[in-house]
Amino acid sequence: MRARILFALLDGREIPASELAARANASAQSASGHLRKLVAGGLIVTRAAGRQRLFHLASPQIAHAIEILGSIAPVAPIVSLRQHTTMQRLREARSCYDHFAGRLGVAITESLTRKGAIELCSDEFTLSTAGRRLLTRIGVDVDAAEIQRRSFARACIDWTERRPHLAGSLGAALLSHAVAERWVRRHPSERSLQVTSEGKDALKTLFGIQVA
Repeated sequence: MRARILFALLDGREIPASELAARANASAQSASGHLRKLVAGGLIVTRAAGRQRLFHLASPQIAHAIEILGSIAPVAPIVSLRQHTTMQRLREARSCYDHFAGRLGVAITESLTRKGAIELCSDEFTLSTAGRRLLTRIGVDVDAAEIQRRSFARACIDWTERRPHLAGSLGAALLSHAVAERWVRRHPSERSLQVTSEGKDALKTLFGIQVA
């Protein structure tokens, strides 16, 4: 149950206890006990919002660890059409805490690599001068991403694709820009992303990515 709660929080949003209980298929009392233990363990944090308590992951590092564990864990069996549909959406395009993941996240990362914008070195990407110009021209605030107190361009092994995607503050800045420009829309109750018609045009023009 705790694993389901942590995966539900992987999109970086704050979620009330009642919704987390529903996603974990648990009673409110049972979920409350697990949430207390996750807070005590430093994996999630909580704040009061009126009569509700909202929960979110404690840090991007926690999200990274969960995604890595997901990439090496056995794939859970799909037992319903609803599960299959949800998994297809998540595999196509999703957020991993605050950056692109899934096939779309990997495709964007590989496009930037082919263009010479980034280069993989161990578990980090390095941003080239040309890459800085490219992302700045797109509208990504590279300078603001660079001064954050976190990894700048970490390579995150994708949970479903088993290949690296761009994470860190630079990956977060790219997703934030895409959301602001309405290239993608967040799903209201899961971390899948829907590519809009504007997004399809932008992805094709800027990254050479064809989205059906």
